[in-house]
Amino acid sequence: MKQISTNARFFVFGLMAMLAMVGAHAKTFKWTSASDIPTWDIHSQNNALANGIHASVYESLVYYNSRTFKAEPMLATAWAEVSPTQLRITLRSGVKFHDGSAFTADDAVFSLQRAMAPTSNFTPYIQGFDRIVKVDGNTIDIFTKGPNPVLLNQLTELRMMSKTWAEKNNSVAPKDIKTKDENFAHRNTNGTGPFMLKEWVQDQKMVLVRNPNWWGKADTNVSEVVYTPVKATATRMAALLSGEVDFVLDPSPQDLPRLRQDGALKVVDGVENRTIFFGMDQHRDELVGSNVKGKNPLKDVRVRMALYQSIDTNAISRVTLRGLGQPTGALVAPQVAGWSDSVHRRHPYDAAAAQKLLADAGYGEGFEVDFACPNNRYINDEAICQAVAAMWARIGVKAKLRTQPLSTYFPMIQRYEASIYMLGWGVPTFDALYSLQSLVRTVGPGGDGNYNVGRYSNPKMDQIVDRAKTETDPLIRKRLLTEALELQNTDVAHIPLHNQIIPWAMKKNIEVVHRADNRLDMRLVKVN
Repeated sequence: MKQISTNARFFVFGLMAMLAMVGAHAKTFKWTSASDIPTWDIHSQNNALANGIHASVYESLVYYNSRTFKAEPMLATAWAEVSPTQLRITLRSGVKFHDGSAFTADDAVFSLQRAMAPTSNFTPYIQGFDRIVKVDGNTIDIFTKGPNPVLLNQLTELRMMSKTWAEKNNSVAPKDIKTKDENFAHRNTNGTGPFMLKEWVQDQKMVLVRNPNWWGKADTNVSEVVYTPVKATATRMAALLSGEVDFVLDPSPQDLPRLRQDGALKVVDGVENRTIFFGMDQHRDELVGSNVKGKNPLKDVRVRMALYQSIDTNAISRVTLRGLGQPTGALVAPQVAGWSDSVHRRHPYDAAAAQKLLADAGYGEGFEVDFACPNNRYINDEAICQAVAAMWARIGVKAKLRTQPLSTYFPMIQRYEASIYMLGWGVPTFDALYSLQSLVRTVGPGGDGNYNVGRYSNPKMDQIVDRAKTETDPLIRKRLLTEALELQNTDVAHIPLHNQIIPWAMKKNIEVVHRADNRLDMRLVKVN
């Protein structure tokens, strides 16, 4: 179904002004990666690719500077702490949504409350929020349940939606990603950002055009952005080599040497703020699809450690990733507060020790287990899972691998339908609490355990994480975060694999700013 209705009207509304603005210097930027975004509802699914694309159309109160990664004003111009639990935010005047209506305090209050809704997947970003209050037409107050040392960082991912538009179009609540039900905001947009959505045919094509009435000043000569998701790696690379696209977000590791030597192309590298790991169902009393009946092997830490120690991450980094992965024992990347060398140190690869652990746990003959992975989300994700399945087979664990595209994979694991699953977790707040609360805190209200889909639970972990939520002393806070990361390693709550190293491949005439969160800032893209 093509994207028409409101987006088409906004496009026509601004077309003549846009043409006058860009004139003869108008440029089209064409790019691709393996998957499409799952929705245009900005509070529905916390997906890194979607969050980056959404940021071109919908804006947050503050946003990270792409070069410094410091939070800077966006739809907010100032903020001040009234008390340790009250932050006053002054909103930017004169901002218009794409339909021409004014951005006001009512929209800001509505948007933050919408992110707190039961169907929102953005609850990690509203951790600690108590209530949002309108002070006047240009000011809001955020009240928190206790001191929140990362509140400003959280606001970078909470984008603003028009209250009137949402009410008019039956989109007051975010789309529930666990169902196939759609609201109007799933396929239609009305942001304040530098680009407007002109067309979206899911899994086929997306077209953005410049917003001629944007309040800011973009350092770009791009008037149109065309995004084409292409699952097949060879097809994406062929499109770049032939000139059909200008930029590939996820080039194949094996093609990088050739791309670096091509005089018409260039590769820009950077370490991503993302860790790839496996999660395990530690909740069910009997695993679905396993030949072990009446109990769950994954509840035994010896089994989890055996799975961990039978994975040769160095071989995966060298062969499968071609160097685009930094093996790690930590659940977060080095840029994140709470990381330490000791947390980063992996348990040794030792297949013999892994077999002994299985035998000690009563599974000397091995067992069968369901194993789910995405096939178009992370660098060589499917190939990594195939390699790991082969490594587990050597110790007698028969992992029945199944792979799915991003759009169906994430709702599936959030319905708790996978026994072992792959997940990659970036940390937009650059603070380990974001990962700890989402991944190892017992599942509960207020964002606790929202991606703890293995349903690991440890009261000691909960206590540490809950203390970190309100601790403002930097030294105490870092100690708490590190302690929680160490406990995750001891419990083998997850099996960390590697931190991704991200290369971007593009034509020589393309200028971009590489970000640690692997997103393109369209305000800074240039086609020379």
